[in-house]
Amino acid sequence: DDFACHFCSHFRQTAKPTTMKCTILASLIAGAAAFAPAQTGQASTTALSASFENEIGAQPPLGFFDPLGYLEGEDQERFERLRWVELKHGRVAMLGVVGYLTTYAGIRFPGAEDIPAGFAALPAVPGMVWAQFIATVALMEASNRSQEDTDGVKAGWKPEFQGDFRNGFIDFGWDKQTDEWKKNKRAIELNQGRAAQMGLLGLMVHDQLGNIKTILPLGPQ
Repeated sequence: DDFACHFCSHFRQTAKPTTMKCTILASLIAGAAAFAPAQTGQASTTALSASFENEIGAQPPLGFFDPLGYLEGEDQERFERLRWVELKHGRVAMLGVVGYLTTYAGIRFPGAEDIPAGFAALPAVPGMVWAQFIATVALMEASNRSQEDTDGVKAGWKPEFQGDFRNGFIDFGWDKQTDEWKKNKRAIELNQGRAAQMGLLGLMVHDQLGNIKTILPLGPQ
């Protein structure tokens, strides 16, 4: 703050545009100081992050990355909850990217040939289709969870992690693999979900900007 005041007073006699620049610079300096890490409690924060730095998804180059402090002072249960939310959003985003690319390529269900791709499809979709879509999402949301207590599920089966929906039947050889192999596959899914979230956001932004053809040149022109 002292540096900012000294900097501004040095240019006090300059023109109005320079004064405006000085004010902006002072605000930036004050903002940077506000976000600078405090010395008090630094050791406890470091110890907290160390407890999560070996979790799946905490990997190079960022390692355990929590810039907004969602996990500050939180326990393992809270971490697992947020990890499941991230995993779920990633799965939805992967489906979203595939769906966007599929419709942009001109592939449609029978009867939907005239529905455009992207945001233009929102007003073109009939109301009954929207009702079916909402009902489907609600049903999937209700059933997309661990079913170990549901009648008919293999006795004694327990999920290995939040998001493990095999339910004792769909396995694909998972139980025969090593823990290291499983950890690697879970990390791959998590990273693909992260990439899909950014990719879907990029598609949505370019769709709104009207230059989606620039990044998807192979689609219909």
